[in-house]
Amino acid sequence: MIDPRIDFLYLNEQDMIKAGVTDMAGCIESMEDMFKLLHKGDYRMGGENGNEHGIRLSFPKESDVEGMPLHEPDKRCMAMPAYLGGKYKMYGIKTYASNPHNKEKGLPRSILMMSLMDAQTGAPLAYMSANILSAMRTGAVSGVGAKYLSKKNPKVVSIIGPGVMSQYTLDSFICAQPSLETVKIKGRSQAGIDHFIDYCKANFPNIKEYIQCDTYEDACRDSDIIFYGTTNAAKFEDNPFVKEEWIKPGALIISASALLIDTDFLSKPNCRIVADNYMMYEGWGEGNPLPTQKTVSTLLGMGFYDAVTEGKIERSDIKELGAIISGEEIARTSDDEIVVYAVGGMSLEDVSWGYECYQNALKNNIGVKLNLWDTPELAK
Repeated sequence: MIDPRIDFLYLNEQDMIKAGVTDMAGCIESMEDMFKLLHKGDYRMGGENGNEHGIRLSFPKESDVEGMPLHEPDKRCMAMPAYLGGKYKMYGIKTYASNPHNKEKGLPRSILMMSLMDAQTGAPLAYMSANILSAMRTGAVSGVGAKYLSKKNPKVVSIIGPGVMSQYTLDSFICAQPSLETVKIKGRSQAGIDHFIDYCKANFPNIKEYIQCDTYEDACRDSDIIFYGTTNAAKFEDNPFVKEEWIKPGALIISASALLIDTDFLSKPNCRIVADNYMMYEGWGEGNPLPTQKTVSTLLGMGFYDAVTEGKIERSDIKELGAIISGEEIARTSDDEIVVYAVGGMSLEDVSWGYECYQNALKNNIGVKLNLWDTPELAK
């Protein structure tokens, strides 16, 4: 007789740290494996097209209902389901709620949790703290881009938006490209910039120089890798942007958040366009008025979608990172080519790195085992 008992592992934030969630080299390797499965089609995310980022609760700008949450930038509640095949073969759902006022309460802006489930039965396997998990996989996905798409031996990296996510992203850049020695920084507040530099000096001793920049142009010029990691601005026009004339030949631009870009720039022959998963942006954009960067999302991937829809570029001009990692596409056609890489965030990444942390926890007896049932009442 099959034992119907179900136990699952609970991992709090300290448990996750003990289970290796902060191992950036391991996380980059995990993301590479995930991208290969994405390219093979051995995955599913939400929605009919299997490529939805997640489902989001929307809030009204005004309401006469007492206690109703109201719309603000970066205020949201989301659920991000996924199935990942390969060695994983499991379901995962990351959930999070975000409030820009959380810092006033001593809390991070977003609070995240991750569930892992058996793909055959749906039985829970693990329920884990996911703030660090999510930051790590976001940083590592950009790091994978730096590993495959950057020119050889980059020296200068620019960080536009020196928040927590950018700390993890810089870690991934240094891990993927240890030749980096100069960090240029463009931020919105001096306190944020100072905190970022203090963190980096304590954690990245190989970096020789930090340069504070006053404008996006200053940050972009003469940089080998340019990373945009800012939160959305209250006004669309105030979001970060980039201009072709600022970018040196051979530079790599990566955006994991808001970045407004001229679609004419994307159509230039010296510009190579790479997406983490273009079908995700395509699904968001279909049926919405242009530019979708204004009507749907300020993510760079929506700028790619706008360029295709406007006829500035062909769909085939957008290369998938998974195809590059798998050796079916080349990363760049010349050392002078400017590469623009869009990162949108996928629940597949959380499943991949969550799985590795879960396996480490099982191996090292980390976490608390919780019982769902010995015998399910509804099966009696």
